[in-house]
Amino acid sequence: MRAQRVARRAASFASFRDVSLDLVGSRADIRRRGGLIPSWVVFGMVLLATLAVCITVNMRTRAKMLTATEQYAIIQTDVDTLRNTNRTLQQEVNQLKNDPLAIEAAARSRLNMVRSNEIVVPIE
Repeated sequence: MRAQRVARRAASFASFRDVSLDLVGSRADIRRRGGLIPSWVVFGMVLLATLAVCITVNMRTRAKMLTATEQYAIIQTDVDTLRNTNRTLQQEVNQLKNDPLAIEAAARSRLNMVRSNEIVVPIE
């Protein structure tokens, strides 16, 4: 059974703990230096991240506002066009209700009506 077990590797490389102690130092060394990263670097990174978030939110809001402004202008022109059309139709309705000449012109053009004493001559 012992022959079937995997033999331990020879310690040719230094362990992770030894390498990290050489590079970083012991816990006491880290505490003495004030941590791995100076506090002003951490503060600067937090400040930059906050600034980036603010700029991103501001840019998105500005883009949405420009899009909304363009849509508002398009809809406003459509509303103005429809109001003018409604005004024209309202004037036409008023003329057809009150003006006998407008009623006669509409009957002749739209309904192809003629008076009883008129003769229709078709022209091709």
